[in-house]
Amino acid sequence: MAVARKVACILTGLAIALCPAASARAATAGNDYPTLAVADYVFGCMKANGETPEALRECSCSIDVLASLLPYERYEQASTFLSMVQRAGEGSDLFRSTPAAHAAIQDLRRAQAEADIRCFKGAS
Repeated sequence: MAVARKVACILTGLAIALCPAASARAATAGNDYPTLAVADYVFGCMKANGETPEALRECSCSIDVLASLLPYERYEQASTFLSMVQRAGEGSDLFRSTPAAHAAIQDLRRAQAEADIRCFKGAS
């Protein structure tokens, strides 16, 4: 766990160093995402997209776009609903069928699609 935190801190530092303009825009655009949430997103995104400098730039861009489109509270709700939906069992059915869960997940998916279009070279 400590290693993952160190890696997340390093990735966040690299993202700030490599993308100062994007970081400044996010800070001034009312970005209320906690640093830990940003680092966690970038770390997971890089795992899924290759751990390259290009992936770091694209993933950093992606979380900035998400933050510009979705308030952190809504992002957190959608992420929680998604993790509950992916679990097996009767309890997850409750999250699949509620309008609130469906709406939050759809908001997140729309924001992620926009981030993919804006940030990932292969998506455009």
